[in-house]
Amino acid sequence: MPDGLIGEMVGAKSPLVAYFSMEIGLNPGVPTYAGGLGVLAGDTIRSAADIRLPLVAVTLLYRGGHFFQRLDEHGTQSEEPVKWVVEDFLKPLDPKVQIELEGRMVHIGVWRYVLSGETGYQIPVYFLDTDLPGNSEWDRSLTGTLYGGDQRYRLCQEALLGLGGVRMLQAVGHRQIGRFHLNEGHASLLVLGLLEEALASVGVDKEPSAAVVEAVRPRCVFTTHTPVPAGHDQFPADMAERVVGARYWRWLQLCGQTQTLNMTALALSCSRYVNGVAMKHGEVSQGMFPGYPVHSITNGVHATTWMAPSFKALFDRHLPDWRRDPLTLRYTVGVPAADIWAAHDEAKRRLIEFINHETNEGFDVNVFTIGFARRAATYKRLTLLFHDLDRLKAIAQRAGRFQLVFAGKAHPRDHGGKELIRLVHQFREALHGHVPVVYLCNYDMVLAKLLCAGVDVWLNTPLPPHEASGTSGMKAAMNGVPSLSVLDGWWIEGHIEGVTGWSIGDRVEACLEPSSGMDACHASALYDKLEQKVLPCFYKDRDHFIEMMRQTIAVNGSFFNTHRMLAQYVNNAYSALDESFSKVLAG
Repeated sequence: MPDGLIGEMVGAKSPLVAYFSMEIGLNPGVPTYAGGLGVLAGDTIRSAADIRLPLVAVTLLYRGGHFFQRLDEHGTQSEEPVKWVVEDFLKPLDPKVQIELEGRMVHIGVWRYVLSGETGYQIPVYFLDTDLPGNSEWDRSLTGTLYGGDQRYRLCQEALLGLGGVRMLQAVGHRQIGRFHLNEGHASLLVLGLLEEALASVGVDKEPSAAVVEAVRPRCVFTTHTPVPAGHDQFPADMAERVVGARYWRWLQLCGQTQTLNMTALALSCSRYVNGVAMKHGEVSQGMFPGYPVHSITNGVHATTWMAPSFKALFDRHLPDWRRDPLTLRYTVGVPAADIWAAHDEAKRRLIEFINHETNEGFDVNVFTIGFARRAATYKRLTLLFHDLDRLKAIAQRAGRFQLVFAGKAHPRDHGGKELIRLVHQFREALHGHVPVVYLCNYDMVLAKLLCAGVDVWLNTPLPPHEASGTSGMKAAMNGVPSLSVLDGWWIEGHIEGVTGWSIGDRVEACLEPSSGMDACHASALYDKLEQKVLPCFYKDRDHFIEMMRQTIAVNGSFFNTHRMLAQYVNNAYSALDESFSKVLAG
């Protein structure tokens, strides 16, 4: 079998699903992810390997990663390239392909990462690389930095991913792919590669017709991840024509692109199935794209990746099938409360030891610990908790001590996000002696595993309805950590008051005030819930708090996982209305 194929994965059949994502988080040592989108992609591929779904994945090789974050004493963020050795994790393959960008040929190489599932089933992930001797210095930099550069740089990267990815899959031997899954609109230019394939299959060397475009649509599945307009890439028509060339621009016009190249619109018009990543996000996306049916498949996380060692050992004893079938976590209701608390205590001690080693802040393992870690974007409202410092101090004095741990990166060009990090550091000084606060640097998969498992409650305060889904709270739920969250994204589905956590404010539909008014309303609700419900439960009714931990795993951990999510993709997106595809999956 060719070196580009993984024998056990495909057997006698070609892979049926090709998963394209601008970022994929597979290994903490492979920094080719920026946040939730990439980590979700990695979790999806892990579950595909666990359930033995024939799948290959395509992304770009970022030699400088996203960035390595440094924070000075005032919280000012600076960035530098991530230093990692590609050869330590990836294997170079022989095939090379080329695409035309701005009238010149750009050569593309490929590296492979093999991910093994619980039963040893293997899935290859292909990393496209332009750092080749035959390319110009600028072209060699195209696979240097994730989400770096200007619009021109981004469009060239997306052409590499989409068009270059389709050609590379053919080059390594994957020529019979049933579904192309676009994880966000960055990969939309793969449509050009599919149009080329469609023309070649009938021996036609000319412009595609509307019928050819229709023939491509059944092969594509599109997942949109953001209700924020800025999250949908758009490029001026003249730039798009210059980058992809006049011929491909005519093809894109046939697909509905005229004044601009709108990557989301392209994916919508060329996909058989479109979905948002939570029930609410599906509804919001349907309003944004009224001409297309938008379904909902709520995100999940990979259970064995995000569960702390202490909880893995616990469930290996009590629920031995949980790794293969996370739905088994439903039976956590029968696991002894003392064992749940002991597993949490071990995870919390690991986190507190790490915090004190990194910051010398003297965090106390016996003090209620609140975690807030995610990308530092303005709509995430990183500083909502500090709306009224006097109120925070009073709550700590009256209801019980608590300590706060924050983490998260701001995009290098997101000055608003960087300012929020600086503000957290200012508030930390203002609360000194009353409420301990730390901001941990360089948030990544390693730190996320510690935080999501080790805190006592997971805080999330997005400005609704801007949270498409969110997955950090799901990771916390895998470890029995309840959420204290605004009702947006996945939490609308996962929230049972006093059972899986607590809400901040009312349902999204009731939050109609302007942003500033909503901030005050949500801050007040947060303080009330913290003082009247959360802290008293932890300090005065520990049995109920542990029962909430148990229910959090049983209700949310058993459902909000990528095994369930991927099963929905198979049934609703990959195989729907296609009997032959269903038979191959079943076989």
